[in-house]
Amino acid sequence: MDPHRSHLASGKSGRGNFLNTPDSEWFSQRLYGTMLVMAVAFTVLVVRLLHLQLIEGQEYRRLSEINSIRLQSIDAPRGLMMDRNGRLLVDNRPAFDLKIVLKDARPVKDTIAKLARYTGLDRQELLDKVALARGRSGIKPILLKSDIGRDAMAAVEVHNWDLPGIVVQVSPKRHYLKKGFAAHVLGYMGEINASELRKERFRDLRPGDYVGKFGLEKTYETILRGKRGGRQVEVNASGQVVRVLKTVPARPGHNLVLTIDYDLQALAESLMEGKAGAVVALDPRNGQVLAMASSPAFDQNIFISGMSRRQWKELVANPDHPLENKAIQAEYPPASTFKIVTAIAGLEEGVIDETSTVNCPGHYRYGNRTYRCWRHAGHGEMDVIQALAQSCDVFFYQLGQQLGVDRIAEYARRLGLGKVSGIELDHESRGLIPTEAWKLRRFGQPWQKGETLSVAIGQGFDLVTPLQMAVLIAAVGNGGRIYRPVLVDMIKSAEGTVVERSRGQIVANLDVSRKNLELVRKGLWAVVNHPRGTAHASRLDWVEFAGKTGTAQVVGRADNGRAGRELADQYKPHAWFVAYAPADDPVMAVAVMVEHGEHGSSAAAPIARQLIAARLAREMPLPPKAYREAGND
Repeated sequence: MDPHRSHLASGKSGRGNFLNTPDSEWFSQRLYGTMLVMAVAFTVLVVRLLHLQLIEGQEYRRLSEINSIRLQSIDAPRGLMMDRNGRLLVDNRPAFDLKIVLKDARPVKDTIAKLARYTGLDRQELLDKVALARGRSGIKPILLKSDIGRDAMAAVEVHNWDLPGIVVQVSPKRHYLKKGFAAHVLGYMGEINASELRKERFRDLRPGDYVGKFGLEKTYETILRGKRGGRQVEVNASGQVVRVLKTVPARPGHNLVLTIDYDLQALAESLMEGKAGAVVALDPRNGQVLAMASSPAFDQNIFISGMSRRQWKELVANPDHPLENKAIQAEYPPASTFKIVTAIAGLEEGVIDETSTVNCPGHYRYGNRTYRCWRHAGHGEMDVIQALAQSCDVFFYQLGQQLGVDRIAEYARRLGLGKVSGIELDHESRGLIPTEAWKLRRFGQPWQKGETLSVAIGQGFDLVTPLQMAVLIAAVGNGGRIYRPVLVDMIKSAEGTVVERSRGQIVANLDVSRKNLELVRKGLWAVVNHPRGTAHASRLDWVEFAGKTGTAQVVGRADNGRAGRELADQYKPHAWFVAYAPADDPVMAVAVMVEHGEHGSSAAAPIARQLIAARLAREMPLPPKAYREAGND
């Protein structure tokens, strides 16, 4: 046989033997097992993918959108306030609020540390804000600092890449255009507190929001607030906004058109500068408040921008109480301005008439005590007109004795004293009009008849507010109608549509005879225009007005002030003046109270005179010279 062929045959036979060996069978089993495992794994993967997409796909899609799509609120611009002539008093300015989204800011402590380093803000204060918001959703922004200013805002923007979760949002902030202007009327705002958040009327608000805390800001909170808006945004992994998907605009609050006259208010505040007290000017035809100044005042903007502890302590510790609205909250003895009440009561009750006279020797002896007149030499023979004009105490001592305290109190209440007026401001004081029953209930002691003499001239237990006296003198001037004083003339929508308009509301009529009221009005005319009137020095040559002075003792003096000893400022009497103008057909009524001003004729009446001159200069033709003489050059 050919050896070569023999070799080939031998090789073929060997290859066939190899494929049928035990090793080849082992390899095939391993291959089939691997393919089976791969097939099972692939089947499981396909089933799992189908499960994720078809069964759980909607849920995972929702979770994905939550992580990338968020809702942001848009603060509503607060309604504006303007004076009766449309002059803007309160508006809104853009402010930069610093916020943190905890989910995006991890690690939070490191991010806060960087933020404090870049902006100069207090690190611990920022951490405290985060701690207070513990438990809130990790994707809801937490307010760290409001109104941070442009420098801090720029620092955040420059280092934005290094501050994940830190955002700066622009929001409208309240702005009072003139520092301290009508502060006690307009009021101020502050951050909402926990107790307010639990109230139904604040249900749409959240921590960090600002609400009215005082004045008209508080009274008209729901009118001014508006309705919050929102937008749906897409964010990246760092929480930065990629795009805005949808926006629901915020709805601005309504605007308030006040009854306040800017020029008159500004003049009243300037005349009270450096003094403590209040001025109230009304329109006696409808009760609208033309001016309401309480002095000293305060800057409302510090409640928005942030107040230091030192500023707060200065406000609270100030002995002149700048946070108190003295026009409606402070209570003073009305002094001789109360003689208007006593005169009306005496005439209406028939105790006196236009012919009744009293001789004033400068004092009046009652029981074992001598009650002195402010004019120590006496006034001589006085009727009711002269007694009002010269403010004769002896005349009203005797009239009060005959009337008794309860009848005096009845007429005082008719004239609006001893109760709130109903003005749209919180914390209005009632004052105090004493009666026999009141003293027995309050002190457990019977009324002493000698106390009626003090009450008859506005001393003793009598207490009133400047607003109450303005309402009283307005009623005398307009013929007996008592109006509820109002500060808001109109409520307008942001588009300018009138939503509501105030109407003059008569809350009572004096029910006094025209003849008797006219006698009192003649006496008040003589106070200013008669040569012996106590306010004759404050008369105007070009228009006649009527009024009444008052000097309210703060402490009693046994020598009645005649010993020549100088009183410390805090013990000096308060100065009153109430008036209406013109005397025959008034368009303005005013009450002025100057704390420790000593004399109404010298401290309070000149202020009223300038206010009346300024107001009436617009109501009637006025020669330039006369206006200069009125103190308004």
